[in-house]
Amino acid sequence: QADTNQTGTPDESAPAIDGNRLIAQRLQKITDVRAAGGNPWPNDFVVDADGARVRLENEELSAEALEAPENAEREYRIAGRVMAVNSFGKAAFVRIQDRSDRLQVFVRKNVVGDDLFAVFKGTDIGDIVGVVGTPFRTRTGELTLLVSDYRLLAKAIRPLPEKWHGLKDKEQRYRQRYVDLIVNPDVRDLFLKRNRVVRAIRAFLDERDYVEVETPMMHPIPGGASVRPFTTHHNALDIPLFLRIAPKLY
Repeated sequence: QADTNQTGTPDESAPAIDGNRLIAQRLQKITDVRAAGGNPWPNDFVVDADGARVRLENEELSAEALEAPENAEREYRIAGRVMAVNSFGKAAFVRIQDRSDRLQVFVRKNVVGDDLFAVFKGTDIGDIVGVVGTPFRTRTGELTLLVSDYRLLAKAIRPLPEKWHGLKDKEQRYRQRYVDLIVNPDVRDLFLKRNRVVRAIRAFLDERDYVEVETPMMHPIPGGASVRPFTTHHNALDIPLFLRIAPKLY
């Protein structure tokens, strides 16, 4: 969560975020959840939809249509990572991102009750939550879920990179690929496209009765091409090994 000025752009004069302090606060919240008899990482919330499905089934419906009796009782159970919170005291808009889309949900104290609203108030950016809600449109026309049930599913201990500058350092992106996939949607889309390409190639070959095999990653001889191999040592066998260059040798 970046400090911004009134124009909505990053405030360069704002103090740097103290990561250690935020981690300590989140660890304390985990202790508080456990002290209250809760589980910071439960595994009993069952989803029945994702953000893309909610949008697909309701995007063409007007505010009046969503309030019609045939749609007013339609509930969705979704789960995702909290990416933004805009709080108004006893109510808040929350942006939840799952693997398919980013969707806005609306949490109101007089709807969820005091206990669940207290759970919501302990939410941090990066937490994974589960919500149950019905779709409606805000005054600006944005499709939103009105939350009737709110669950913490996974407490995030480390804060995400602040939203204005994001994760730009290339070395950090590759070393912390899990963070890169969270905050950079284009990288996540590239991984999904790669998965579909590989799946299509496998399906093409499977239909033609090919058999896929796995060959060793480490070889006892540096064969396959005229390049300098990566060398390592197998401690248990006490032998030198070389990272394979050509997977076809075996």
